[in-house]
This record gives sequence, structure tokens and C-alpha cells, in this order.
Amino acid sequence: MKIALVGATGLVGGVMRKVLEERGFGQHDFIPAASSRSIGREIEFAGKMFRMVSVEDAISAAPDIAIFSAGSGPSLQYAPQFAAKGTVVIDNSSAWRSDPEIPLVVPEINGDVIKSTDKIIANPNCSTIQMVMALCPLHKKYGIKRLVISTYQSVTGTGMKAVNQLRKERAGESCEKAYPYPIDMNLFPHGGTFEDNGYTTEEIKLVNETRKILRDNDIQITATVVRVPVTGGHSEAVNVEFRQEFDLDEVYDLLRNMPGVQVQDDPARNIYPMPLWAEGKDDVFVGRIRRDFSQPNTLNLWVVGDNLRKGAATNAVQIAELVRNKFLK
Repeated sequence: MKIALVGATGLVGGVMRKVLEERGFGQHDFIPAASSRSIGREIEFAGKMFRMVSVEDAISAAPDIAIFSAGSGPSLQYAPQFAAKGTVVIDNSSAWRSDPEIPLVVPEINGDVIKSTDKIIANPNCSTIQMVMALCPLHKKYGIKRLVISTYQSVTGTGMKAVNQLRKERAGESCEKAYPYPIDMNLFPHGGTFEDNGYTTEEIKLVNETRKILRDNDIQITATVVRVPVTGGHSEAVNVEFRQEFDLDEVYDLLRNMPGVQVQDDPARNIYPMPLWAEGKDDVFVGRIRRDFSQPNTLNLWVVGDNLRKGAATNAVQIAELVRNKFLK
């Protein structure tokens, strides 16, 4: 089997290489592709050195699977060209997520929506992935009526330029800025770009993607995205109103039995999810599980996950595994 990685040199691309190795894709032919400035550069994968090629050359190689981590522009331009060659594209950008004809997939939740004819599959937004991992079993049992979401998102979600800004500011050095304000010793309620309705694109993604993945357009959702000076992962405070009453002990059992979710909830011992503990791990961590006493049928959750792993690379590779095992063997 041949697998291409478009955007192999970026922050997420580097994690994707690592996850591909970890999950046994090192045995397949590997085609790393990137922008023109990286063509010819050598990168390591599965103990071997590979020379970067152009996206056009990667298309000509007709890989079985191409994972994209290069932004919406390249995805819109090149994904259909790969698909025309019979390649299954797994795209990590927002380019295809809202397209009703394109599956938006978290394998543990809705991997069944992928058909053999699907040649482009969208990887959801990192904040959406970790949240729906926690919400899925609860929605199946009680039915979610409304979500109020506040996210506290790592600078890694913006990329290496933002990570460098945080590190340089912390060291008291000047740097090129990814954000309009300092990020060290600061936070700001700004993720993505502002729309005319006052919400940002990151907030709108949480609304639309959650409904699509959970297959329920009746869920009412509002969100506020906050960028924080953290590199370990994204955190979310999620207020969940259900359509029916819930049992708190049963909520714990449902979360503990959800594959890919770990409950960390022992306030007496100061145990709760934190990016410090989530970094480098594939699981989504849930804690501060408690009833909202201000209104009926409502629960509070604190959800943390490594946005570069399950929030991006791991989920994409899991989709690749699903495609390989279901359609390419």
C-alpha cells in the first residue's frame, strides 16, 4: 500500500508521521509532500530517510491514501485531483467539513458513515473531536437538548509560529507574532476569524460539526473560544442540558465504558484533567462531572485532550486504518 502525507513538515504533519509509525503504517510505501520551498528536503519516517516531493508528484504516484495537513487552500485545490486518481483523501483542514456529501468522521462514533465510494473524508476540528468523544454515549442515552461550551485552547492549535511566540515572550525575546496581542501571561477570546454575527469561525465549527457527527441538527449550541498560553492540549468547560433526566452514577459508567475516554475525577485528591497530563496521549480525559443545580436535566463536564494527537493526527490515522481495513484489503 502507498500512503502520502501532504504537509509532512508542519507541526501537525510531524505528529502525524509519529502516529503513523506507532500504528504500523511504517511498513507501507511513504510519500511525503509539501510546498515548493520544502521539495528535496529529507525527513525521517519509520527509521528511513525520505525526500520531499511536490504535491503534483504525489498525485502522479496514485497513493491508496493521502492524509492532508496543509490548510484549506491546498485541500480544495489538490484533494479532488487525488480523488480522481482513486486515492482516498483524509483532510485535516476545514475545507470539506461542512459539505453534506463529505463524511465528517470520529471513528469511535460514526465510522459507519464512510462508504467505499467516498474519496474525500473530513477530519473534524480538534475541539470538536474531544468534546463529542465525551458527549456521544451521553447523547445516545439521554438525548442532548443544549450545549454551552467554553474552550481554553492551546497555542499549538495555531501552529509552530504561535508556539515560538509563547516561548520567545516567556524568555523576554522579540519575535514574529502569530497573535495580535501577547499570549504569555495573557489569554484572549479570539480563535479563528470574526464573522458578522459576532462569533468566530472556531466557535461556529463547534456548532456545525457537533450536530453533523452526532447526527442531530436539533441540538442547540453556543460556544466561546479562548486562546490560552498552554502547549499541552485543549480544555473545555461543557454545560449539557439533556432532554430527559439522568443518573449521575450512570453518567460515570457511560463515560468509563466509552473507548478512548478516561475519567479523571477525584476532587478530594485534586485529580481532574489538565493539559499537563493529556499531552502526548491519545485518550480524551473527562472530570469535574457534576449536576448543574440551576436548572433540570443539566450536567457540567471538564474535557481535556491533546489537540495534536486525538484532536488531529491520531483521529486522521484512525480513519486511515478504518479505510484500509474495510476497503483496501
